[in-house]
Amino acid sequence: MTSCDLNLQASKLRMSDAGLASSARVTAMDEKGQERELELAGERPLTLYLDRQEIVTLMTIGTQPELLTLGYLKNQGIIEDIETIEVVQVDWETEAVAVVTSVNAEDYQEQLKHRTVTTGCGQGTVFGRLIDKLKKIRVPSVRLRQSTIYELLKSLRDYNDVYKKAGAVHGCALCTDSNIDFFVEDVGRHNAVDAIAGYMWIRDLPGADKIFYTTGRLTSEMVIKVTQMGIPVLLSRSGATQMGLDMARQSGVTLISRAKGRHFLILNGAENLVYDSL
Repeated sequence: MTSCDLNLQASKLRMSDAGLASSARVTAMDEKGQERELELAGERPLTLYLDRQEIVTLMTIGTQPELLTLGYLKNQGIIEDIETIEVVQVDWETEAVAVVTSVNAEDYQEQLKHRTVTTGCGQGTVFGRLIDKLKKIRVPSVRLRQSTIYELLKSLRDYNDVYKKAGAVHGCALCTDSNIDFFVEDVGRHNAVDAIAGYMWIRDLPGADKIFYTTGRLTSEMVIKVTQMGIPVLLSRSGATQMGLDMARQSGVTLISRAKGRHFLILNGAENLVYDSL
């Protein structure tokens, strides 16, 4: 087993390092009958087994499968304490990831019984009663400068590498002010969110001073996940749903949509914005 060098907070955790290339070169025929080489984003099924029990199959680009697995388990409320996870082993030959824990299986069986169908791209369910859990969480209220939004959007232009060459993916970023701490692309926006959640969980990183950026739409599930990560600002170049806004109001997340260039719409938390770039 290859150990992933991630400065692990959970020192006992053994984890593979099985990230795949993000894209593959193929040949296509254009409208003029000419052959053209292009890049296609990777997409592979990854079936998650928790203590030998099959949980879900995720369609993923495969660049951060271990962090995706950890973030999925955390965001779905299946495993609460990362110290109880002993092994995360990805095997692309079987297209599976095996997670071994010290938890009694009965402790998470109740979570697996409750499923809510969602609009999540590439996942489609939320385990447990996360909406009820959200009622108990309130993110901190933080001041956000207009200039920080503009600087962050400018910084993000240097990312989205897979999207630029192959398309067909979503990108998410964990940011401190206008600095990009960690950026992930995947075929589903929720996969990218979960990979960042795994990144934060394994390092025991707090979210109170962070901004979360996504290229995807701001749905209820997206707001729920960011709230669980303790992040007070959620920013997207896309739009939002009514339930996403309702969840943001409930949890206190500053919700910003249609952010591109020097344009944005604050749907919740406008009182937190400092207009310093009018």
